[in-house]
Amino acid sequence: MGRVEDVIEPVAGLVAGGGVVVLSGAGLSTESGIPDYRGPSGATRRHTPMTYQTFTGDQLARRRYWARSHLGWRLIAQAAPNDGHRAVARLQRADLVAGIITQNVDGLHTAAGSRDVVELHGRLDEVICLGCGDRTPRLDLDRRLRLANPGFVGQAGAVNPDGDVELGDAEVAGFRTVDCLACGGLLKPDVVFFGEMVPAARVQSCFAMVERARLLLVLGSSLTVMSGRRFVLRAAKHGVPVVIVNQGPTRGDGYAQLRVDAPLGRLLPALADRLLDTSAAAPAGR
Repeated sequence: MGRVEDVIEPVAGLVAGGGVVVLSGAGLSTESGIPDYRGPSGATRRHTPMTYQTFTGDQLARRRYWARSHLGWRLIAQAAPNDGHRAVARLQRADLVAGIITQNVDGLHTAAGSRDVVELHGRLDEVICLGCGDRTPRLDLDRRLRLANPGFVGQAGAVNPDGDVELGDAEVAGFRTVDCLACGGLLKPDVVFFGEMVPAARVQSCFAMVERARLLLVLGSSLTVMSGRRFVLRAAKHGVPVVIVNQGPTRGDGYAQLRVDAPLGRLLPALADRLLDTSAAAPAGR
């Protein structure tokens, strides 16, 4: 792992030109208390994410998901942006960051003050009905689930990146789910489960953003799944330089002009300080 002091200058030199599109992953939110799947905070965990097929086709699995997510949501809702999120927002306000694509579903970029964030996989704080398409706030569902399960407390462990926690079968037994108030259909967090496709229009919007970028800056993603790695491949195809900052190797390392292994909560604030102390105005050459 490189010291922040050793790597800040080459990163700053590339970001200083502006036109940066950020692609963020779960590693950016670990310092907010939300562990990732594959990085240091998730290395010892064996949680298998819920798939769309299982959620829609297995009533018992769906009940287990909602019981675990009911507890996990409370932990996600309490999470606050960390210094890394706030630094990205600062760089965007200074017109160095032109766009943000996040694979995270925690809403922390927006909470930190970033604007027009493309949330590739949706948001946990919204719920969608698979029958009629009605969208409602997660807080409304939380109140309904509390009323339907007055004795449910559970012993919540560490929250997972997709917003649920580990619970034993005994704790799940008897948990009551609720359906859509408008049509009685199945409710689902408005996030993209494994096995579910990201809406095509959203993907195309992200592709266009990457193609217009002067630099793609990957923050806290192992790029293990194609959902995020495709943007690195698109950048490489169009000659857009790629910088990757992640703790641990990624599947995009071979495409990176610069690869940095450093804690984002330290590097990003240092990067913002380094660039904004020397130039509070828009970057030169834009």
